[in-house]
Amino acid sequence: MNKLEDSDRPWPVPTGRAARLLQLGGMTTGVLGGMVAQGAAQLARGTRPRLPDLLLTPATASRITRDLGQLRGAAMKLGQMLSMDSGMVLPAEMTTILSALRNEARHMPPAQLRDVLDREWGTGWRRRFSRFDVRPFAAASIGQVHRARTLDGRDLAIKVQYPGVKDSIDSDIDNLGMLLRMAGMARRGIDLAPMLQAARDQLHQEADYQTEAQHLLGFRALLRDTDIFRLPALHADLSTSRVLAMEYVDSQPLEALADAPQARRDGVAQALIELVLRELFGFRLMQTDPNLANYRFDPQSNRIVLLDFGAVMPIEAAMAQDFRHLMNAALESDPHATHAAMLGIGYFGTETPPAHQRLILQMFDTAMAPLRQQTPFDFGSADLITRLRDMGKPLGNERDLTHVPPPATLFLHRKIGGIYLMAARLRARVALRPLLEKYR
Repeated sequence: MNKLEDSDRPWPVPTGRAARLLQLGGMTTGVLGGMVAQGAAQLARGTRPRLPDLLLTPATASRITRDLGQLRGAAMKLGQMLSMDSGMVLPAEMTTILSALRNEARHMPPAQLRDVLDREWGTGWRRRFSRFDVRPFAAASIGQVHRARTLDGRDLAIKVQYPGVKDSIDSDIDNLGMLLRMAGMARRGIDLAPMLQAARDQLHQEADYQTEAQHLLGFRALLRDTDIFRLPALHADLSTSRVLAMEYVDSQPLEALADAPQARRDGVAQALIELVLRELFGFRLMQTDPNLANYRFDPQSNRIVLLDFGAVMPIEAAMAQDFRHLMNAALESDPHATHAAMLGIGYFGTETPPAHQRLILQMFDTAMAPLRQQTPFDFGSADLITRLRDMGKPLGNERDLTHVPPPATLFLHRKIGGIYLMAARLRARVALRPLLEKYR
């Protein structure tokens, strides 16, 4: 969930399939029309058009972020997911555009909010509260969060789902998939169906707040033995499939620790990295949304606050074991075992050209270097992301490279990438190898 700024204005959520299709269709037509016009202009100047140049224009970027941000729901959520693509599916120029969606959430007007709560709680719901802030304090792709106090004194954060989100998931995914194919944004010949189906499944899960409530209870139980994390308590009497009522936790963004003592920043980053390892190898259950707004800090208890359990992925025993083999091979610097493990997981296929396989292996070896060292890795001063991006440019420019890792692996990498970015913002220094050694 993103915090709202005072300048944000409410925007009605298109609720019917026809209205959403019309807006997506208008966006598609506008994007394609702009690309054609830009391409024609380049041809007139004697320049051969390039897809990145046609995509990465101010008009195209503004159109996509504006329209998906207004639609919210699955359309916006899928855009956010694709914004963390590593270049395997979309060109870097498109992920640059989509990255703006991480901060683009608009909240719905009070009248639309009232209609949703009337349907979920009944028309007399206001009598249950001594306070209900109509203006939300956070908004995201699927819902927005309001602060409220019940007559019996409970201080709550109430997440309200945008109307029409649940019913429009399938059509939004289909329409965005069509846009990616028609505009040539996805690689030629790539099979988008598995990735889109995985996104569809995850979004159906996220749109069911009763499922999220169960995940919240589950993670509270899994983490009950630690005093490092704090998760809000669930208030089931006010929760439905479209409304989630939780304890309000007074906290601050983790970025607020940027000037905290080094030991504090190191401890927070280490705790988050260890949590990823516990999720993968211990719990075999992973919260896969690395939105930085989902991680906050409670200065009263000095605990990390974990929010938003809508996107939770079970980890199959075989997948956990495959990644354990890969981790061990990488820690031992065994190139043959690493190649076999990466092939088994699906980072590349037997049909992937040998040169591309070698490049993917080199990138992985580069990424693993900090994990092999016993000394702390300095996330703040490292140029690892830049080096990996530069190494991966040949893959990003190869339009005929059609292999894509399994969706579960992409979701895992999305989580790892988000935690890396958080550690970098904290300028943390963490010895990573001792953390991994516990799970060998």
